[in-house]
Amino acid sequence: MRRHRRVPAWPTALLMIIVLAACGGPATPTPRASSSQATVAATPTVEATLPSTASPQKKTPTPSLAPTEPRPEATPEATVTLNVYFIRDEKIATAHRRVPETPQVGGAAMRELLAGPNAFEQGIGMTTSIPEGTQLLGLEVADQRAVVDLSEEFESGGGSLSVSARLAQVVYTLTQFPTVDVVEFRVAGRAVDVFSSEGIVLDHPVGRDAYEDLTPPILVESPAPGDEVGSPLRVTGTANTFEATFQLALLDADGQVVAEQTVQATSGSGMRGTFDTTISFGTDIDQTQSGTLQAFEYSARDGSVVNQVEIPLTLQAP
Repeated sequence: MRRHRRVPAWPTALLMIIVLAACGGPATPTPRASSSQATVAATPTVEATLPSTASPQKKTPTPSLAPTEPRPEATPEATVTLNVYFIRDEKIATAHRRVPETPQVGGAAMRELLAGPNAFEQGIGMTTSIPEGTQLLGLEVADQRAVVDLSEEFESGGGSLSVSARLAQVVYTLTQFPTVDVVEFRVAGRAVDVFSSEGIVLDHPVGRDAYEDLTPPILVESPAPGDEVGSPLRVTGTANTFEATFQLALLDADGQVVAEQTVQATSGSGMRGTFDTTISFGTDIDQTQSGTLQAFEYSARDGSVVNQVEIPLTLQAP
């Protein structure tokens, strides 16, 4: 009986191992990142947001090929100088206000008047008799007459001097304009026949002549205190002096007279006139400095200085 030989199984197994090894074997799968892990990876690290301790790299600026357009220069705002009238030594006194140019100059002047004197003006003794809180409610100008409507505060408080002075301040401020000769008052919209508890009759329009007793013998309306002036200095205003004559003297910061002049008004000796003159100080002023314009008259009785007004100024060097 013939025996069959069994072929060992290991060569077959060995052959399979060799074949698999040649093919690289089954690859181990790489795990996929979760959605949360993907988000963290996309977020900049904290370190990236901190300032670096290393010296920064200087970047060379890239020259612009576009032409550089010049910056437009700001156009200076047009302004106008207005007079407002306060009280100094119980008389009318002029101050200046520079405001943006406007066709409604009367209203602009009234608002500046109601605001009162500034700190500099208060320092030289200027006050106002117009009660605090007074407001401008309306202003109409026609046929050389201004109709001004003021709030009820305008009529409150004060004695006879204060009441007359506040009326004079308004009249002077509005009659600086050539379109106004007289002023008619209203309070809170109602016509005024008798003003305040002082019983001042106002049943007709009033002009500057109604307040001659509150006007200084020499009223300088330009320059005003605090103005910066050069040579020649124009001086204008009104005067009621003996034979319509008075003197001007310009003093430098040391109180030395650098220019003086005799002025003749259009009338005097009981009738108020106007004056418009110039005074030159030329090379006597070699640097910008404070100064004082004095206006006064010599007494016909003894030649002493009377009715003196002093206006502090800034004198510009030529």
